[in-house]
Amino acid sequence: MDKVPAALLESVLVKSVDISDKQEVKGYDFNQGLDYSAILQSYNCIGFQATHMAQAITELNRMLNWRLSDEPILPDDSIPDIEDRKKVKAVKFLAYTSNIISSGLREVIRYLVQHKLVDVVVTSGGGIEEDFIKCLAKFYIGDFHLNGKSLRQQGLNRIGNLLVPNENYCKFESWIMPIFDKMLEEQKEGMLWTPSKLIERLGREINNEESVYYWAAKNNIPVFCPGITDGSIGDMLYMHSYANPGLILDVIGDVKRINNMAFDAKHSGMFIIGGGVPKHHTNNANLMRNGADFSVNVNTGLEHEGSDSGAPPDEAVSWGKIKSGSTPIKLFAEATLVVPLIVAESFYKYHEQHKDECPTCSNSS
Repeated sequence: MDKVPAALLESVLVKSVDISDKQEVKGYDFNQGLDYSAILQSYNCIGFQATHMAQAITELNRMLNWRLSDEPILPDDSIPDIEDRKKVKAVKFLAYTSNIISSGLREVIRYLVQHKLVDVVVTSGGGIEEDFIKCLAKFYIGDFHLNGKSLRQQGLNRIGNLLVPNENYCKFESWIMPIFDKMLEEQKEGMLWTPSKLIERLGREINNEESVYYWAAKNNIPVFCPGITDGSIGDMLYMHSYANPGLILDVIGDVKRINNMAFDAKHSGMFIIGGGVPKHHTNNANLMRNGADFSVNVNTGLEHEGSDSGAPPDEAVSWGKIKSGSTPIKLFAEATLVVPLIVAESFYKYHEQHKDECPTCSNSS
């Protein structure tokens, strides 16, 4: 190397700083046997999105285990007693797009709501109706490449590689229209309906333990859907406006309700699956408290188009929707691949450790 020009060596062999305190890149050794929990824990050291997934699990566990007793008592604190502070948990917001309910992740969402592992749910129109439709009829596995024209002629609707027969929506119409009639009569007697009250009513009417919103109604977990008319429920409301006009849904009442839940929270956390309106509505509610303390978002959106779905956590920090100084995680992944594993290593383990604290919500369906 003596003949190599010094300037060349300085350019190519730049001296490294010491980073030995960093975590070493290392994967799971299958010579240790098959241990799924250990495999998932090894994601911390694998790199790329595996490391982000491990960080997402860590962030959710921090959200689940936070108690007000973790925070210092301030002079004007409204809850000074340490034992009372141990009972105060973070308000946990769960948001997801409609395709999550279309898929088999519906059962994962139902588990979280059934066992009171979340406090607030936010979703889109399809994320409401398809839960009820699945109580009335089945969805089926198809293929991403099935011909749309042929499916239309057969009365089949495609959601990705899922198939939904048209007759499912006919059953849904027969079920929901009489409920709308009863709601209209109650409105005439003074009842004010919001989308969240509608969803609670439908959850009680379905009376089916397979339903996410049956459990939401049973456990008094509010479900917010600002895009309630964007889907089959909107179609049903449209047709009902001709058959029996007058039913009104107050969306402003729900905005006040969700914003107040965030504002009143001592700490708040967000687990957002997907993007779009559910993501933004959840983030925006947390703006009312100068940002959520914990945040995990799973989607495949890229920031380069300027969409809300693709916006990274730091963009939400700039708006005051995620708290400055927090450790939010954006996981670039397709939800059906990773959400069951994330829930297994966070919500499920937490529930198994704490289920004796909530005997009323440990019923199995």
